[in-house]
Amino acid sequence: EVQLVESGGGLVQPGGSLRLSCAASGFTFANYAMSWVRQAPGKGLEWVSGITWKGPSTFYAESMKGRFTISRDNAKNTLYLQMNSLKSEDTAVYYCAKGVDSTAWATYDYWGQGTQVTISS
Repeated sequence: EVQLVESGGGLVQPGGSLRLSCAASGFTFANYAMSWVRQAPGKGLEWVSGITWKGPSTFYAESMKGRFTISRDNAKNTLYLQMNSLKSEDTAVYYCAKGVDSTAWATYDYWGQGTQVTISS
């Protein structure tokens, strides 16, 4: 059974940082692309960042470039999202998502339950 468990969310002040983690199990994590997706209150899903299986190659939504860093530790079956210079508009539930193959970071077949990130003073 595929499981994706996010952690690391919380309440931080604008300009602060958070590091999200996603622990994966039930599949060969190293063989799949992964992504982070978020949903702000009252809004639809927004893709944040993706990472391929090897290299790896990383991709970011325009508003996250230079502030967020996606990474993975295949030995630990864990995906990370380092978020710096956080803004109020980054407030959302953040989900990790499993790609359908090694490079398909934009097409997902499994999601985690999400972790809440709230940016507020």
